[in-house]
Amino acid sequence: MRRQLMPALMMTIVLTVLTGLAYPLVVTGVAQGLFHSRANGSLVKVNGKVVGSSLLGQDFTSTKYFQPRPSATAGTPYNGLASGASNLGPSNPDLLKTIEARAIAYRKRNGMAANASVPVDAVTASASGLDPDISPANARLQAPRVASVRRLSLATVLAAVGRHTESRPWGFLGEKIVNVLELNLDLDRVSAAANS
Repeated sequence: MRRQLMPALMMTIVLTVLTGLAYPLVVTGVAQGLFHSRANGSLVKVNGKVVGSSLLGQDFTSTKYFQPRPSATAGTPYNGLASGASNLGPSNPDLLKTIEARAIAYRKRNGMAANASVPVDAVTASASGLDPDISPANARLQAPRVASVRRLSLATVLAAVGRHTESRPWGFLGEKIVNVLELNLDLDRVSAAANS
């Protein structure tokens, strides 16, 4: 029995050291060395203070800000502890009612006609409920409202949208996106410079 127990015990110790200590330390070291910002949460700072993460959506309630994609998190919107989708199918009446209500609110908030087309990302939540990005079409539809409230020209706001539009990863995956937090922070700087 001892002949079987000793090799098993030694393998357990060796594998624990390799997979429980060495591998995590190597991966953490590589991540910190090559991808320091991402490894630490892609935190965004303004004047040395963390204001969010470029990887997580935030609830911008003021009309001077671009609005992110709706959040499906339970309770508080964009709650990282409650990340998850609604899990309602595309023909579910509750989902259809929610989408219609969001479309009506989106049109009203952005001064659009009652029958105007609304981008799908403006009325549907992402799978995590924490998506930090919107489509360029969504951003362009919100731009006139943001420009008006901030008393900036539409061209200035659209230029900011252009600066923050990221192309498809590797040129063919996904769609172009606009990071809402980074766009809103850029417009805060532009507004402050215009008003000084």
